[in-house]
Amino acid sequence: MSIEIVETRDIAACHSLRRTVFMAEQGISEADEFDDLDGSAVHLLALDAGRAVGTARLLTEGATAKIGRVCVLKDYRGTGLGAALIRAGIEHLRAMGGIGTVKLGAQVHALGFYEKLGFTAYGPVYDDAGIPHRDMARAL
Repeated sequence: MSIEIVETRDIAACHSLRRTVFMAEQGISEADEFDDLDGSAVHLLALDAGRAVGTARLLTEGATAKIGRVCVLKDYRGTGLGAALIRAGIEHLRAMGGIGTVKLGAQVHALGFYEKLGFTAYGPVYDDAGIPHRDMARAL
């Protein structure tokens, strides 16, 4: 498996992945999944021989950035691709300069995954589209 992670303007490919993972598998509504932030975000796309297999979205506001909408197709889970997407997002944000903190909203079942990538949970558990989440952050 030779996967490359690139910055993309192919929002349709990112949306297709998010439809598969978040809407079809997790039951999230289209209204909850798609917002007006996609247009101002940086989108990362993981490609395996040209096939889109994972994505993540990067948003910045001042010295804080947020990694979100991270998803990987079912047959690529457990391969390290999710971690590679997070690391690629962190490196992209570091290269931008001026970012001091990276945040994300983690599904509670994935807290350990993000902790291994240097994130620390804070605040209470909250509901996001019917799924328990918790905010996490790490210094850049």
